[in-house]
Amino acid sequence: MKQLKNFVILLAALVLLTSCNFMNRLEQKAASVSNYERAALTLAKENRQLKAQIGQLKYEIQLIKSKNDYLAIKLDRKKTTGRKIASISSVAPKDDLVKFNVYKWTPAQLMSMAHIEYAKKNFEKSAQYYKTFVDNFPGHASIDDEYLFQAGLAAFESGKHQEWSMYFFNRLIVEYPISKYYRAAKLWRALSYLREGDKDKFFQTVEEFRKKYRNTDEWKIISAHYEEILQKYKR
Repeated sequence: MKQLKNFVILLAALVLLTSCNFMNRLEQKAASVSNYERAALTLAKENRQLKAQIGQLKYEIQLIKSKNDYLAIKLDRKKTTGRKIASISSVAPKDDLVKFNVYKWTPAQLMSMAHIEYAKKNFEKSAQYYKTFVDNFPGHASIDDEYLFQAGLAAFESGKHQEWSMYFFNRLIVEYPISKYYRAAKLWRALSYLREGDKDKFFQTVEEFRKKYRNTDEWKIISAHYEEILQKYKR
């Protein structure tokens, strides 16, 4: 009996010791997991910060590229025409469909009429309303990337105001390098180059889209005609 009692005591001591060791290991493991979690949270935070920094750097790089494009265009225009890109001609009085000095349009009225005439495909009249708005209210808050894109399209579709369309698209590209209209403005500007007979600049834009914007809707439009464009350019 005494031996059995001693055995039971020894067994209980072993169980207790084993249990203590197990608890210690469990606590160590929990502490280790907690350290991993803290490290993971720290890394996740640093990763978010790095992504934000990368996004900012990409924005700054795109802005620099856009400004370089704008300066190159401005320099080229100055060489060829001796005129500044920011100075674009107005409608001749005999062709003026807006008659701002007569009707004294408010900004809201001009904007509304520009949109209405565009929706009706009266592109000449629409382009004149957009241009008159910019001429008379140059610092208005409504002149954003969407406005510049719509105004550029109206001027292009009018078939008469190539200078206006180039002005609006160039301004959008320079001032709004991360706009959802940025690539579309580049595409329409390229079409303006083509209409002016500048095949080199048109093809440069086509090649830029082929290399940089292969997964965009704009490239899908161009790619369908790429081989034809390439053959015409070579000729």
